Amino acid sequence: MPTIQFRLNGAATTVDAEPDRTLLDVLRGRLGVTGAHFGCGANECGACYVLVGDRAMASCDMPMWSVADKDVVTVEGLGTVGAPHPLQRAFIAEQAMQCGYCVSGILISAAALLKRNPSPTEAEVRAALDRNLCRCGSHSRMVRAVLRAAAEMATS
Repeated sequence: MPTIQFRLNGAATTVDAEPDRTLLDVLRGRLGVTGAHFGCGANECGACYVLVGDRAMASCDMPMWSVADKDVVTVEGLGTVGAPHPLQRAFIAEQAMQCGYCVSGILISAAALLKRNPSPTEAEVRAALDRNLCRCGSHSRMVRAVLRAAAEMATS
């Protein structure tokens, strides 16, 4: 089995995996990193999003060979319990979660947006989160949370 090296949440990571095995399967099954969730398996729902470089990408259909020597950040890599990312703080403050299944992917999409555009408009936030499905109806609170995080990040 080939060895694939990449950086996961800032740490050099080496894993023996078939090159066509999905990143989501390796994250959850081999590495125990379970923040990204399996939703549709077809890059349609956003539950499995991770940052690859500065882009939110679906890990459910991303082969391991495609992340070799790249930076991958999961929701676990955004912040810690003691030092949460501004997005994580804002989602808590705005009560922008219900069941939580989609939230890790939405946080990743929002983080990618804020890297590209630190001062997005409401319309830009909505567009950035458009590919993320949430069946609980929390989108308005999530948009408020992203705008709140952007404002906090602008002043820090």
